[in-house]
Amino acid sequence: MYGDPQQFQQQHQQPPNQHPLGGDFSRGPPPPGPPMMRQPSASSTTLAPEFQQHHHPRHPSGPAPPPYEAHGDSFAAKRMRKLTQRRAVDYTSTVVRFMQLRMWQRDSKDRTVLQSTPAAAIDMLPPAAYSDNPSTSFAAKFVHTSINKNRCSINRVLWTPTGRRLITGSQSGEFTLWNGQSFNFEMILQAHDQAIRSMVWSHNDNWMVSGDDGGSIKYWQNNMNNVKANKSAHKESVRDLSFCRTDLKFCSCSDDTTVKVWDFARCQEERSLSGHGWDVKSVDWHPTKSLLVSGGKDNLVKLWDAKTGKELCSFHGHKNTVLCVKWNQNGNWVLTASKDQIIKLYDIRAMKELESFRGHRKDVTGN
Repeated sequence: MYGDPQQFQQQHQQPPNQHPLGGDFSRGPPPPGPPMMRQPSASSTTLAPEFQQHHHPRHPSGPAPPPYEAHGDSFAAKRMRKLTQRRAVDYTSTVVRFMQLRMWQRDSKDRTVLQSTPAAAIDMLPPAAYSDNPSTSFAAKFVHTSINKNRCSINRVLWTPTGRRLITGSQSGEFTLWNGQSFNFEMILQAHDQAIRSMVWSHNDNWMVSGDDGGSIKYWQNNMNNVKANKSAHKESVRDLSFCRTDLKFCSCSDDTTVKVWDFARCQEERSLSGHGWDVKSVDWHPTKSLLVSGGKDNLVKLWDAKTGKELCSFHGHKNTVLCVKWNQNGNWVLTASKDQIIKLYDIRAMKELESFRGHRKDVTGN
């Protein structure tokens, strides 16, 4: 098929110092080169060793050419890239600066005094650094307005655990995710069939629980993936939710006058607390103990034992609907906000009212 190998070598062998195109570089078309030789494929029959030796002559001044590999191209197939979580660090964050400065700051005397100029914004620290000055926790400057494509009422607003995105729960039952730095729209998700009334993150920042007007409770992961749903949790709107410190249980309150304790892993009701005469608008779990505080439309603030389900105490200080109740950090005080435009502070150790804060001109909806 290829002819005599020895005759092929004699015809095309050249002196070592002569150019392939001729010694005098004559003009005109170049002489014809050696005929094209078919490369053996990986599927062809292996030739005899002596024929391969004549078929691939060695160059006088170089080694033998490497054998052809039909499947040697490593880029012929698509490479599988290992999926890794990309880290994002915000080096302008006030928390990073706070962690750097607290290494050598003994107390508030070593802290840099803030100047009332825009250039001093880089020296600002998070609210946790100003425990002696609570006024720094209040936002005093308007920044941006973001408008959803589907214009409807926003019932709940919640930051993601990382603080980079904002989640809003709307009257149409949709979750909308907003970028916390550029304030632009990122994603919209039809989360509930009815209006969303309550959202809360667990203490380990891995789960979010939400409730709607139809009495449904749903579990959500960090990536907004719906894991579980209990569509018959309450008979009416779920107004508020709160996790215990261990995240093993959570409580909910509803317009059906009940406060319920749930097992988080099984999504099953453990206890139903009845005692309010009207809609229950807010509930909060004690920071360290199995105590619940709730407030409702009957103007009452009630304390509950989450283990036994018994009512421990009732406070009759407000003259209108109690819209929000919260424990303080150590769990000794309860702060309540009402439709009567008054904020009240209760001490549960003495079971009495400590202070009433007046000054609001409209309903106090949160604290």
